[in-house]
Amino acid sequence: MRIVLCDVKSREGFVSKDTVAGGYGSRLRPFSRVTGVISWWKSRFHDLPSVQLAYLAAIVDRAGHEVVMSHGDVVDGDVAIVLSSLVDHRAEAAWMSAMRARGARTGVVGLTASKLPELFDAAADFVIQGEPEAAMFRIVAGEPLAGRVDSPEISDLDGLPYPRWDLISPRRRRVHVPFAGRVGGAFPLLASRGCPEFCTYCPHRILTGHRTRSVGNILDELAELADRYPRPYVVFRDPLFTEHRDRVRELCDGILTRQLALTFECETRLDRLDRDLLTTMHRAGLRAMSFGVEAVSAATLKKVGRRPIPEAHQREVLATCRELGIVTAAFYVFGFLEDDWTSINASIEYAIDLGSTVAQFKILTPYPGTPLYKRIAPHITESDLERFDGFTPTFTHPSLTTSQLQYLLGSAYTRFYMRPSYLANYLRISTPRVRRVVDRLDARVHRRHARELRAHQPEVVSC
Repeated sequence: MRIVLCDVKSREGFVSKDTVAGGYGSRLRPFSRVTGVISWWKSRFHDLPSVQLAYLAAIVDRAGHEVVMSHGDVVDGDVAIVLSSLVDHRAEAAWMSAMRARGARTGVVGLTASKLPELFDAAADFVIQGEPEAAMFRIVAGEPLAGRVDSPEISDLDGLPYPRWDLISPRRRRVHVPFAGRVGGAFPLLASRGCPEFCTYCPHRILTGHRTRSVGNILDELAELADRYPRPYVVFRDPLFTEHRDRVRELCDGILTRQLALTFECETRLDRLDRDLLTTMHRAGLRAMSFGVEAVSAATLKKVGRRPIPEAHQREVLATCRELGIVTAAFYVFGFLEDDWTSINASIEYAIDLGSTVAQFKILTPYPGTPLYKRIAPHITESDLERFDGFTPTFTHPSLTTSQLQYLLGSAYTRFYMRPSYLANYLRISTPRVRRVVDRLDARVHRRHARELRAHQPEVVSC
């Protein structure tokens, strides 16, 4: 049997799918010069292959069937399966329709297919709901799936074959930029699935429960990567990689003991880190780390089920990362219901002052299936689900207009990246004379940004 696996390449903006936004994906359509540069940068270093499809490729190959990878091309095959997303679901459905016309049975996997199967019913012979591996075992056994198919989670993740990157992404081109952390040609890896946190706006926890793989199983996968590819760069895609401190330490000790020649990055919460653990992770190969700050206000975070992290601890962790040379990426979200013009500007100023290597700013998005979606469903104004991309306002905010949110989003990127000190910090320039010049230039840029901000600030109406 010839099974075609497809991750449709988007033609508009930079699209991330697979595990981004839990699997709904994101789309950055450049809306300024700064975001144009960021979109280009992401296309070079953040365009990762699908770990979901790599798992499915391994299952197909182990069963003795042929795997064909497509990024939107229509090719011959007996079964055609596409990775779903919210942000590009029309193109994915169109690909299935074209494959069906060519004689293939068509199917779709992923969070979007699981939570919004109606988007794909017309084009798909079967829609897999849940993690896809259990259903794929049925397909390779010869069962012709039809309709909406429940695919229960695999409780023993160690029993799955390792993802087969050679089958879905045979040429892993390595591109390295100094001080950038991530390199091109990286390999995503899932050390766990689901998320143990309870943020009401996050879709990472709405498909299946949180489970972990054994440390030995992860180490064996890393060893296989290191044997097959020269010094691989691994991106752990777990939303909370350091949830269990002892487990992470055991993993790092295993990397060092086995002398695995690799580097890696992860995503986590800063309150799950300290100097001792960061030093251990750095010795094992940690070179970059991402984390959510989201908003400055602890009260705002508590309203959406996110546990705030003390500012002093955030600063301490970032100071340690700078000392060790670990690249940091901080995430911020604008448009929480408690937000207003002042609170979002406070978050932007905090992002600049905190001094992460890079920062990502997004608009609060009510993703289907999350508690937030249920809470504000009556206020959603956007009917095109592809606009639920993380950068587009989709509901009526109680304090801010759509244009104000869009302005603040653009302002955040400009104010964070268009500073002389940003380039100096990125290049790790510490010469006192140069830093004094940079500080004076920063002050001029800050005054200009302040004038622009005042010109756009909404008037305060007194009663």
